[in-house]
Amino acid sequence: MKILDGRELAGFIKERQAAQVRQMSKKPKLLILRDSDNPVITKYVNLKKQYGEDIGIEVVDVYVQPDALREEIIHANSDPTIDGIIIQLPLINKDKTDEITSLIAPKKDVDGLSENGNYDSATATAINWLLAGYDIKLQNAKIAIVGRGKLVGAPLYKMFTDSNYNVTLFHRGSDLTKLNQYDIIITATGVPGLIVDSMVRPGAVVIDAGTASDKGVLKGDLAAEVRNRTDLAAITPEKGGVGPLTVTCLFDHVIHAAAKND
Repeated sequence: MKILDGRELAGFIKERQAAQVRQMSKKPKLLILRDSDNPVITKYVNLKKQYGEDIGIEVVDVYVQPDALREEIIHANSDPTIDGIIIQLPLINKDKTDEITSLIAPKKDVDGLSENGNYDSATATAINWLLAGYDIKLQNAKIAIVGRGKLVGAPLYKMFTDSNYNVTLFHRGSDLTKLNQYDIIITATGVPGLIVDSMVRPGAVVIDAGTASDKGVLKGDLAAEVRNRTDLAAITPEKGGVGPLTVTCLFDHVIHAAAKND
């Protein structure tokens, strides 16, 4: 069984990125805006800050009140020193997500969250990189995506349908027992333990991109019984699967955006 380790792939790309940044005349700058300090958000912000430091990109983390997000984004859009802007989700008021992310200038939307941005979703792209990096064939496979969120499910479904892959989107209310008919399952709901043993057939490829805090512990969508299986073709590890490549892809977009302004 293959372990789809995103950290290994990210390490190779990171070396290339550091070399790119060293050759630039202007140090790229990423702004992270957030209105919450819950453990999941803090974890991922810190990962991005450390990654930026490692490759020479300045990362500015700004905590703002929910009603000040709009003003901060508008100001950052017009700041020539800022190459990329991300809103660390989820927002306290989740209903405002589309409204807030749509305010980011397309050329600075490095997370790919707005419909008119210049970049694809970083997480969805990371999943594509992970599959390609471990030679997982998609062309003739039956693919299931569980969750239609803005960060993963919806953009990944669009990518796969645009590539004419055989993909089905499962969402709230779908019959998840039918997942055992699929060759590849990609789940990103943020519901710990949602995907149980009976939903996954032997020989399947399983990618867990879900993240939630359960009593202060970060957990994915897969139940422990699925992770204990030895009859799967491939699976992401409990830590270090999609996440590291998502950060890598995000910074690829920052570098690209900065290069246009260099």
